[in-house]
Amino acid sequence: MSADWVNLAYIVASILFVLGIKMLGSADTARRGNRLSACGMLLAIVVTLLDSGLSYGWIAGGLILGGSIGAFAARRVQMTAMPEMVALFNGFGGLASLLVGSVEFIKLSGNGSLVSWAFEVPQSFTLSVIALAVFIGGITFTGSLLAYGKLSGVTASRAVLLPGQRYFNAGLLALLVVAALGLVVGSVLGLSVSWVWIAFGVLLTGALLLGVLAVLPIGGGDMPVVIALLNSCSGLAAAAAGFVILNNVLIVAGCLVGCSGLILTIIMCKAMNRSLANVLFSGFGSADQGAATGVEGEMKAASTEDAYYVLEAASSVVIIPGYGMAVAQAQHAVKELTDILEAKGCEVRYAIHPVAGRMPGHMNVLLAEADVPYEQLAEMDSVNPIMPTVDVAIVIGANDVVNPAALNDPASPIYGMPIIRAHEAKTVFALKRGQGAGFSGLLNELYFLEKTRMLYGDAKTTVSELVGQFKS
Repeated sequence: MSADWVNLAYIVASILFVLGIKMLGSADTARRGNRLSACGMLLAIVVTLLDSGLSYGWIAGGLILGGSIGAFAARRVQMTAMPEMVALFNGFGGLASLLVGSVEFIKLSGNGSLVSWAFEVPQSFTLSVIALAVFIGGITFTGSLLAYGKLSGVTASRAVLLPGQRYFNAGLLALLVVAALGLVVGSVLGLSVSWVWIAFGVLLTGALLLGVLAVLPIGGGDMPVVIALLNSCSGLAAAAAGFVILNNVLIVAGCLVGCSGLILTIIMCKAMNRSLANVLFSGFGSADQGAATGVEGEMKAASTEDAYYVLEAASSVVIIPGYGMAVAQAQHAVKELTDILEAKGCEVRYAIHPVAGRMPGHMNVLLAEADVPYEQLAEMDSVNPIMPTVDVAIVIGANDVVNPAALNDPASPIYGMPIIRAHEAKTVFALKRGQGAGFSGLLNELYFLEKTRMLYGDAKTTVSELVGQFKS
């Protein structure tokens, strides 16, 4: 296939990517957008396979191995583990870009003379994008692995601040910049291959180390932002790899992922009323910040029978889901309760906070799985004004996103963060496994209010018991 036809097919694939992503912005068109993007990827893959000079044996082996792992993960990984899975996807995307840059560097330097490299584009540009692919890909890979460990409980989920860590990270970043410049400038000046290899080794090793050290001081409720940022980094690394191998569709796809991930990161930071720098460097959720000001009072427990009588008389209910709903897989039971309440004339809404759960859109995915109508999902800004008129607010496993300390406690680490004002509802039922703090390590003042009653136990079991009360 000629280069002109290949590039034309890549342009068509890129257009399908753009249209598909645009359609993902609406629940009504999201499935068609996903299929459209998949068609674009299929076209890009087929055209690439028809290009000359490929080793089909290696490609077939990669397809079989990767497809088997993907099929296994799709069937066995639970919805509660989706954040960890997304983190792994981001990490291996970064690793792929790192390997592309590394292999290209090895291939180009294989003859032992940088000067005699055969470049289709300026030598300094090629080495620059190789350095970027290795740098961003290395940080994304190890950073995502640590994010996976924090989300899955393999490592401590809280932020870990080592003595002088910020200064060490800054020094390491400066060293990586020098190594990248040494890789580019050293080859242009005609330095020996051994010196350029040393610069490449420092860049590769340092990037892998910086990925760990950059994510280590981030924990708790900031992890969804980290997932979005690492997703952006994986896209940027892919775009750099596309420049390395001169592949147009990889450049476009990488830029789309990088930009969309960065926009999502900014949106989530805005939802927490914090800057990206504060999320990355403040150490929120570390041991010295986990203890907020003391909360007076006690949590008052209630039975499902008590909750039934209140809900039976309610005319408006707002359900606020959090990660606890995902852990209990309670979304289907919650949907059944919603249907019962609506059948008796009660108005039910789902209030979704932008950072609820442990990855962007976590609650939306869970509720869509239970066939909850998209029209019932309300954003924070639209539901807060009506909250004082709501008869019952049901909080299922959410913590920071409904914590009144964000409004009234300047000493709290989350002070100033926009929250869903569940405390303004007439009655609050909080479904929680026990009396411990949430993922961020902060106690929730909402649980200690006079109007709040705690329904302890597994959320799915509790909601199913409520459904049984109505049916009986």
